[in-house]
Amino acid sequence: MSQFIDRRLNGKNKSTVNRQRFLKRYKTQLKRAVADAVNKRSITDVESGEQVGIPSKDISEPVFNHGGGGSRDMVHPGNKDFQPGDRIRRPEESGGDGAGRGRAGKGGQGEDDFVFELSREEFLDLLFDDLELPNLVRNQLMGTTEFKSVRAGYRTDGAPSNIDVVRSLKGAIARRTALGAPYRAKLRELEAELDALNCAGAAEDDPRVLNLRDEIVRQKTRLAALPFIDTFDLRYQSFTRQPEPTSKAVMVCIMDVSGSMDQVRKNLAKRFFILLYLFLKRNYDKIDVVFIRHHTVAQEVDEQEFFYSRETGGTVVSSALNLTHEVLRERYDPNVWNIYAAQASDGDNWDSDSSVCRDILAEKLLPMMRYFAYVEITPRQHQSLWYAYQEVAAANKHFAMREIEGADDIFPVFRELFKRQSA
Repeated sequence: MSQFIDRRLNGKNKSTVNRQRFLKRYKTQLKRAVADAVNKRSITDVESGEQVGIPSKDISEPVFNHGGGGSRDMVHPGNKDFQPGDRIRRPEESGGDGAGRGRAGKGGQGEDDFVFELSREEFLDLLFDDLELPNLVRNQLMGTTEFKSVRAGYRTDGAPSNIDVVRSLKGAIARRTALGAPYRAKLRELEAELDALNCAGAAEDDPRVLNLRDEIVRQKTRLAALPFIDTFDLRYQSFTRQPEPTSKAVMVCIMDVSGSMDQVRKNLAKRFFILLYLFLKRNYDKIDVVFIRHHTVAQEVDEQEFFYSRETGGTVVSSALNLTHEVLRERYDPNVWNIYAAQASDGDNWDSDSSVCRDILAEKLLPMMRYFAYVEITPRQHQSLWYAYQEVAAANKHFAMREIEGADDIFPVFRELFKRQSA
C-alpha cells in the first residue's frame, strides 16, 4: 500500500481563505448576530470581538438520497395494539425549548448551535458593512499630501525588483543582432568561398581550404563571444508620484449635556456617538472629528472630555450651533472640505431658542454642509425643537432626523442615517 507523507511547512494563517469563505457565506446571519450584540454591550465594550451563535438549521447542508421508486410488495410484522383503520398517535414532543437541533429526553441526541468567534476587525467590518458618509465627493487637490504611483517609462538603472524582463531581453536581442551583423556577413562570405572551392574539386589539405576553415572558426568564436545579456541591456520600470484628489471630511459631533438629559439619555447619546466615531476612524483615513458639548453654553472639547465629562446645566441649543458655525468658518473651507454634523439631544429647549436654531441651520450651516443628522433621545412627546427641525428637514434633503427611545433603537437608526446610497 502506498503512503504519502506531507512534509510541507505549516504556514501562518493557513485557514484564512476558509475563514473568509465562511464569513461571506453566512454574512446575513453574522450581521444579524452582530447587530444584536451591539445593543446588549456596555459603552466601553462596543468595539471588542464577539462570539456569535448560528442556528443549526442555517448551516445544515442539503442531503440527497435515492428513493425506493416503483411498486413494491412488502410484508410488515403484525402487532397486538392496532387494528386496520386505527389512527396512530404522533410521538410525544421533547420537553426542551432550546435552539439546538435534535430530540431531548430519554435517550435523545441533539446538536447545539454553531458558535463562531469573531475577531475585533471582523466584528467591525460586519458592523459597518454597507455604510458610508452621504454625498462625499473628491473636491480637494491643491496642497494635497496623497499621491499615487504611475508608470513613467523605463530607465537604465534602478532596483532589481523593478527590472522589466521582456524589455531587457528585447534590448539584448537587438544588441546581439547589431553587433553580430558584421561577423555573420563575413561568415556567409567565407562559407560561400569554401563551397566554391569544394565545387571546384579542391582537396581537403589545400592551404586555401584550411585557411578558410580557420577563419570560419574564428568568426563563429567571435559571434559566440557576444554576451547573451549585458548590463547595457537592462531596463527598469520607472515610476513617478502624481498627486490625486482626496476626500477631506470633517464630522462635527454635537451632544446635549443639559440637566434634562439624565444619565440614561446621556448613555444612549454616547453609544450613538461611539458608533459614529468608530465608523469614521475605521472607514476613512483622513477625517477630522470636532466634539462640541453644550448646556446653556457650548464648548469644543477633546474626545476624552466629550465622552466622560460630568458637566451639566440648562439648555440653549443655539449656543452649540453658533459655535459649530464659528469653527467651520475659521478652519474648514466648504470648497475644500466635505462637512458633516451629527447632533443628539432630548429635544428640551426654550421655545424662543428653537426658532433661532431653525434659522441658524437653514441660513448658516446647511448651505456649507454635505449632511446633517439629528437624533432625538426621548420616549415622551416631542417638544418645540423637533417641530422646528421638521421645517428644516422639509426644505433640505441633506438634513435627516430620527427618534431613539431605547438602546435597541440606536444601531438601526445609525444604519438608516448612514446607509450606502445607490449609485
